[in-house]
Amino acid sequence: MSSTYTSRLRLVKQGDGDNPNTWGTVLNDGMISLVDDAIAGYTTVELGAAATVTLSAIDGAGDVPRSAFLELKGSVGGSHSTISMIIPAQSKSYVINNKVSANTTASDIVKIKTASGTGYTVPFGAIGLVICDGTSVFATNTRGEGFGTAASADIGTGTTNVPDVSIADARYVRSSVTSNATVRGDFVVEAGSLKVGTSARAYNPITTLTDAASIAVDFALGNNFLVTIGGNRTLAAPTNAVAGQTGQIYVIQDGTGSRTLAYNSAYQFVSGASPTLSTGAADVDILVYSTRSATTIDAALLKNFD
Repeated sequence: MSSTYTSRLRLVKQGDGDNPNTWGTVLNDGMISLVDDAIAGYTTVELGAAATVTLSAIDGAGDVPRSAFLELKGSVGGSHSTISMIIPAQSKSYVINNKVSANTTASDIVKIKTASGTGYTVPFGAIGLVICDGTSVFATNTRGEGFGTAASADIGTGTTNVPDVSIADARYVRSSVTSNATVRGDFVVEAGSLKVGTSARAYNPITTLTDAASIAVDFALGNNFLVTIGGNRTLAAPTNAVAGQTGQIYVIQDGTGSRTLAYNSAYQFVSGASPTLSTGAADVDILVYSTRSATTIDAALLKNFD
């Protein structure tokens, strides 16, 4: 009786009375070594020269598609924008290490498939498991990897790496604090408050404003501001003001002094009287403010901090 071969890994099945003098060699080379390849073999496949690369199946001898791990190398997008690697139409799994370079990753494709079945496009740089059911090729999905029902789990730093997920995949972070938690050193988040210890400090940096005929202030940049005026100026209505925001604006005379400052109507002063600056060279005044609304800033001028 002549030898036959297994249908998936193509291992030798010796017939009765076959190979009486070489039986051991056939067993070693036609079965044991081939099983070793199927479990742990790592083989490199070069892509790029042809649009279709067929991995030939050989009964009872070494071949590429029997290997457990396939490393794809070469390039795509030159002569061919799609390269298909054809594997035998037999049930088997493969771990694919795709090291192929692409001219245009958005349109160039490397696909693993059978001759007639549905294929799987292997992402560039991906290392992952694919499965052939004897007809088509599939990749493992996120549900099988424990990520829930999201269509994919291609997570990275780019905006395109964050997948859409179903409500079943949503995770919620608690927005309120119900117990104390030390954030850093003497900073403690308590329920409803932030506690600063006696050996720590809390402060808002001073943002320097650009001196101009109309001085612009963006309250989104901070609470404390400083400007040295080199002429008669107007303090423009602040942008991005939020009710409850407080701070101060340092107004410093240049080396000449006697500069004046007018105020946009957004600034409201005690008894409706706009204050005048100190006039000496390098005099420092502080406009203290409290934001009543986005368009109303209550303020008072503290003068002459020389």
